[in-house]
Amino acid sequence: MNDRAKFYRRMHDIPESWGTAVNVQSMVFGNMGESSATGVAFTRNPSTGENRLYGEFLINAQGEDVVAGIRTPQPLTKAAREEMGDVSPSMEEALPEVFTQFREVVERLEKHYRDMQDIEFTVEKGRLYMLQTRNGKRTAKAALKVAVDLASEGLITKEEAVMRVEPGSLDQLLHPTIDPGSPRDVIASGLPASPGAATGKVVFTAEEAEKLGGAGEAVILVREETSPEDIRGMDAARGIVTARGGMTSHAAVVARGMGRPCVSGAGEIRIDGKAGEFHARGRTIKAYDIITIDGSTGEVLAGAVKMIEPELSGDFGTLMGWADGVRRLKVRANAETALDAGTARQFGAEGIGLCRTEHMFFDPARIAAVREMILADDEAGRRAALAKILPMQRQDFVELFKIMEGLPVTIRLLDPPLHEFLPHTEEDLAAVAEATGLDPKKLMLRAKELHEVNPMLGHRGCRLGVAYPEIYEMQVRAIVEAACEVVGEGRPAPIPEIMHPLVAKGEEMKFLRDLTDRTAKTVIEERGCQIDYKVGTMVELPRAAIRAGDLAANAEFFSFGTNDLTQTTFGISRDDSGRFLGHYIEKGIFEKDPFVSLDQEGVGDLIRIAAERGRAARPDVKLGICGEHGGDPASIQFCEEVGLDYVSCSPYRVPIARLAAAQAAIGEREKDR
Repeated sequence: MNDRAKFYRRMHDIPESWGTAVNVQSMVFGNMGESSATGVAFTRNPSTGENRLYGEFLINAQGEDVVAGIRTPQPLTKAAREEMGDVSPSMEEALPEVFTQFREVVERLEKHYRDMQDIEFTVEKGRLYMLQTRNGKRTAKAALKVAVDLASEGLITKEEAVMRVEPGSLDQLLHPTIDPGSPRDVIASGLPASPGAATGKVVFTAEEAEKLGGAGEAVILVREETSPEDIRGMDAARGIVTARGGMTSHAAVVARGMGRPCVSGAGEIRIDGKAGEFHARGRTIKAYDIITIDGSTGEVLAGAVKMIEPELSGDFGTLMGWADGVRRLKVRANAETALDAGTARQFGAEGIGLCRTEHMFFDPARIAAVREMILADDEAGRRAALAKILPMQRQDFVELFKIMEGLPVTIRLLDPPLHEFLPHTEEDLAAVAEATGLDPKKLMLRAKELHEVNPMLGHRGCRLGVAYPEIYEMQVRAIVEAACEVVGEGRPAPIPEIMHPLVAKGEEMKFLRDLTDRTAKTVIEERGCQIDYKVGTMVELPRAAIRAGDLAANAEFFSFGTNDLTQTTFGISRDDSGRFLGHYIEKGIFEKDPFVSLDQEGVGDLIRIAAERGRAARPDVKLGICGEHGGDPASIQFCEEVGLDYVSCSPYRVPIARLAAAQAAIGEREKDR
């Protein structure tokens, strides 16, 4: 129960109830003269996976001497000594007869255990003793190569090779990482919200990030928390740090989608915007100071740190091909820009499982029209503003449909509360009024009118479509017109899936289905084209899951929005939970953060209920998840068990989801046997 044991168990998801294993064995001695030695060896290189003996030994030494740094260990082989330019004799040269026996034994051990071995050995007066062997720890790159090589050598099957690589470790191959040998001057810690590492100048506003990033400078955006209107600055930054927020906060979700490293919920950071600096651990970091962030550990470091660039070898494609050959679950991506969609396709996505249309509204070219729509006094005014947005939305969807080339594209209609599109401070209001020509008093009054005490449970989602149906009519028209345009160019016919968010009642779903069909029919008749589209809903409320049969009467697919479904089930804000979830995990109340790995007992039961009742009402209803859990291997295992049709995750997690889905399918088949 010491700190190291506790940390190790948490790191590897080992329950405390398992305790710690202990070996008891007799001793042999490597410090009994020049014919004695001790050492550590790997049957393959644990960094690269190369099929070559790797390790070190010491003459006349005990085991601790090899790792204590008191003496410099010697290489095992003559070839390694020559490569290193070492003058000390290798084991192959100093103890040739023992080395020959040692090589034979380690080769036999690897063939027996059918995996790369980590071996400790001692030579006592010329006699070889094997102290222990175990499957060796390795980098993601090495794991990939070793698995593919062992399968190619006939030691394991392709399915076994697929099971040998930890899906989460693929992040190491997709993003830059900090060189393990580099010193780390940690100035703050938070949550490892998006993997990878980045170095850049500190900036505190999205505008500054966009300005400097656009000029080619590397910047790190440091904020209390980000909002949708920061999207362009986030895109321009090399990495993002937030003082507040959890693993599924806006910053975390968007950063993962963009492939940007992100540290969220770094509560020890105190930002002083006026002074242009932040404080942490007694240190002051000013604007334009250089910092490095490690999104895989959640650490913020002072200065620039040496990086290792990602490298996708041929083994990656080979293993992914084997994984695709055995998985049942389809893997889609959450994407709303051409860049995200293109990245997702490169990583093997089989469609878009979530296109968040509100992200498209924040583009500077259209935000003025959006605000004009919000400020309109009547429906006619709103429709006039929406007419300006329509061609922009249509072009967005045209781009996505072309990139996806006939694959399904699930488009969520406008979801966030309208107040998010308006400026909030008096200074921002005045600037917007001047830039748009809108009345500043009217702008301020409308912002106050739209203010809600709890906007996440307020006038958002499909409630916007019920109150202002013209908003959803415009979006449906844009989707269908875009599909017609793509078909008219002779390209593969798109498969649009129009998704209504936050539906709770069957009556809501019927109203929205009728609105969608009515609008789509009008466009199809106008354009003279035939488009096959689906209408469905995002299940993110407990009532929606429990009454899934009511929704299925008018919904052809359910996409489980597990971020919000977790929030509404637990009554926990994902943006604020970072302040206390750590205490819950530490005290054993939660095994894992429920926003990172799906709560299979509570939220999972709601998904099971919804799947069962939805299928009872509509046997062919399509089921998937599009929350951030779609890239979590444990959550993907659950989706396989429940029989969902697909998972959707951020583009850079698509390979992880593909591999995890394959492992889940293999695991389910093993259960059946």
